[in-house]
Amino acid sequence: MELYQTGVILKPRGLQGEVKVEIVTDFPDSFLSRRDYFAGRSVDAFERLTVKKATLGSGFAWLMFEGVDSVEKAELLVGWSLFVEAHQLMPQPEKRAYLHEIIGMKVLDRDRRGVGMVTNVIRMPAHEVYEVLVGEKKVLLPAIEEFVEEFNLVERFMVVPRYDEFL
Repeated sequence: MELYQTGVILKPRGLQGEVKVEIVTDFPDSFLSRRDYFAGRSVDAFERLTVKKATLGSGFAWLMFEGVDSVEKAELLVGWSLFVEAHQLMPQPEKRAYLHEIIGMKVLDRDRRGVGMVTNVIRMPAHEVYEVLVGEKKVLLPAIEEFVEEFNLVERFMVVPRYDEFL
């Protein structure tokens, strides 16, 4: 079973077990309708949690789970990630992709020769940046149309004509 992170439990709020969740998705409204999560410190160690109440506010999700009815029980969840299965992911709009679809993509230069592979996507204030492994060296490429000429999710490659500027 492949799981994908959608949030991180930050801290309890109040005495009834409610938790503040950092939203790690482009679809925050999904927190209002989703009733089950896989939750844990990693995708290898998790348990199923059922939502009994969900609200959004100030850029965070506020959730209450069945069986978590005290601040002490809520504190045990701090630092846990909330995961969903692939079939629960919301469809991405055109020209958007999930991180797991980008990581592992081949990076091609202007002559369409393979020069590296995307190993991470880093959020920066202005825009995201692709971390590309080139041999044993990591290169950072701006994830903007000015630098990425072609982005092919089906064949899992991107063309970066000005790639040599980043070496």
